[in-house]
Amino acid sequence: MKRLPFILILIAMFSCSKTKVDLIVHNANVYTVDNQFSKVDAFAVKDGKFVAVGSDREILKHYGAAYTLDAQGQPIYPGFIDGHCHFVGYGETKVRYADLNGCKSFEEVLERLEKHNENNDSDWLLGRGWDQNLWEVKEFPVNTELNKRFQNKKVLITRVDGHAVLVSDNVLKLIDLYGKTRIDIKHGGILLDNAADMAKAIVPPLNNAQKINALKIAQRDCFKHGLTSVTDAGLGIKSIALIDSLQNEGVLKMKINAMVNPDDETMDYFMKFGVIEKERLTVRSVKIYADGALGSRGAKLLEPYTDAPETSGLIVESEDFYDHVCEKAYNAGYQVCCHAIGDGGVRMILNEYAKFLKGENNLRWRVEHSQVVDLQDLSLYKEYNVIPSIQATHCTSDMPWAENRLGSERVKNAYAYKTLLEQNGWLINGTDFPIEHISPLKTFYSSVARKDLIDNRLTREESLKSMTIWAAKGYFAESRKGSIEIGKEADFVILSDDIMKIEEEKIPEVKVVNTFINGELVY
Repeated sequence: MKRLPFILILIAMFSCSKTKVDLIVHNANVYTVDNQFSKVDAFAVKDGKFVAVGSDREILKHYGAAYTLDAQGQPIYPGFIDGHCHFVGYGETKVRYADLNGCKSFEEVLERLEKHNENNDSDWLLGRGWDQNLWEVKEFPVNTELNKRFQNKKVLITRVDGHAVLVSDNVLKLIDLYGKTRIDIKHGGILLDNAADMAKAIVPPLNNAQKINALKIAQRDCFKHGLTSVTDAGLGIKSIALIDSLQNEGVLKMKINAMVNPDDETMDYFMKFGVIEKERLTVRSVKIYADGALGSRGAKLLEPYTDAPETSGLIVESEDFYDHVCEKAYNAGYQVCCHAIGDGGVRMILNEYAKFLKGENNLRWRVEHSQVVDLQDLSLYKEYNVIPSIQATHCTSDMPWAENRLGSERVKNAYAYKTLLEQNGWLINGTDFPIEHISPLKTFYSSVARKDLIDNRLTREESLKSMTIWAAKGYFAESRKGSIEIGKEADFVILSDDIMKIEEEKIPEVKVVNTFINGELVY
């Protein structure tokens, strides 16, 4: 009993010797995705960053926290990063568009529009997600039924890829009123690429309250699926300013890499500041388009489409446009990120990049999608250090009809993810939501489990890197995020099962248990 005070003093001294942190996670199966792709049991977080990573014994011995999480052996990964998506567009779609994804016929499209219209008091009727490739008759629809069923509505419904729209006649007349008479009308109200953009541009924008609600919805769904950072592929001044203000207020916690639109007003506004890198907002790239989409036959091919030999797609802008944007970006230290799907589009933009990159560099200019690449052009990715930004779910979504578009030989050079990876040793992966499903686990599954004519799958390690550390590297953020390492932002996700070990067919069944951003539980 005489020794008791001394013992209590020792216990107090020992307790005080522990470093105080905000959060300890232990008894976990942690994939750090560091350079050694090492695994640990535990980590500690303070002020939003990882301050210690190691074994249960080491972390619990040296650190104490107000909140300690026993992960009960569950797998933990760095927060998933979507390397290419449309965060703002996804939210807007959820707010006011009829969901037309998965419709098996045009009649089903009409039925969903009618249901959506019951609670729609706007004079515009909007929808997104139809895909004629899922229908028995795989042809573009015409607007006859839209004109008949929705006489008092301006109807615009966007194809799943965003590169084609079907509009009612009164929308066509409205475009004429805006002086946009030289539009490419396929037939019966179908507009492709530039013409589709003209139609979408006259849809009234959301008001500010609706925009904020849309961003909250997009954030909610991202957190639910384990996404902690996203790259939004093409935004204007007002959208980026709203995102920045909401992040500053703490309303928006999602981390966003915003590619700016390529008009002079937007580029000049941001490029005068140089590279913008805040904790949750990055602005350092510009988004352009080389061609359209494969599903709507707008992607530019070197040879005509196998199932439509009268066309080979289109390059959507002039050479002067590409020269102008690339020169501005190069001089401002911005990345150029170009949508290119067909082998003709890919070749054009690689040759355009070559005018500025001049061989080996660390500028990380990107080709978004890189879906069909001619074999003789593959080496240009390596020669100019151009990084492919792929969306693996496009492969599995397109495979039922891709061979019809490309033919049995050309399709072998499509979705060549492993071959693209080999050029620079890394690539970027994303979902392209809302064009594809928002879940990065579907991206992971499509990357590792695809089975087609040529095995161009990624390994599980490569796939995980492509949606964590390499996705961060895709916008120069690899020193801040993308792995669970000391000094990096404490973004991580806990899953219900280990996607690195379970059978491939079980990967789509895995659930997100928790999502953390800067050590804060957000889902």
